[in-house]
Amino acid sequence: MNDSISTLDELLSDPMVLLVMERDRVRPEQVRMLLERVRSRAPDDARSDQPVVPPAHIVARSCFQQWLRS
Repeated sequence: MNDSISTLDELLSDPMVLLVMERDRVRPEQVRMLLERVRSRAPDDARSDQPVVPPAHIVARSCFQQWLRS
């Protein structure tokens, strides 16, 4: 991964990110769904200013739940 990544598509197609996601049994569509759920809960004014990224503990909890199902 390098500093020029600016979109989610670029991030989710990065080979190193894909390797880590594979190890953690996380699929790109799960990441997209998680981020879309968070975006849909954000207030309208927050949506227009900056992208909303969930805090690390929320992402970790979601990933942990996926591990338990596998």
